[in-house]
Amino acid sequence: MTTKTFSPYEPAKDEEYMSDAQLAHFQAMLLAWKEELMSEAERTKDYINEETGAMADINDRATQEEEFALALRTRDRERKLIRKIDKSLAEIQTGDYGYCETCGTEIGLKRLEARPTATQCIDCKTLSEMKEKQNLG
Repeated sequence: MTTKTFSPYEPAKDEEYMSDAQLAHFQAMLLAWKEELMSEAERTKDYINEETGAMADINDRATQEEEFALALRTRDRERKLIRKIDKSLAEIQTGDYGYCETCGTEIGLKRLEARPTATQCIDCKTLSEMKEKQNLG
């Protein structure tokens, strides 16, 4: 995830789930993560622009093309992740963040610390993965 380190959120005794402080914590995490991904995408674009050129050796050119392809696949995965981050940020604004989109229960602070873009509680996610395995297997 992000290289900027965030300490896990420690709720105060009797603190309500998804309090303003918790939402601010996760919003800061998500924004920092998004910023890092956007910066990395810009670095990749600059790298490809700088390195693109006619290479005399066909093997060197093939190696370079493969490096570019790998970098672009990675950036594509990160682009999809940025969409998930944006969805999570929108959920913070609407008050839906931190609640399972399947059953409506709390996702949980520990799960959100590990995966801030989680949209399902662990039970629904496990069930979803089991159904997916059955359909593929």
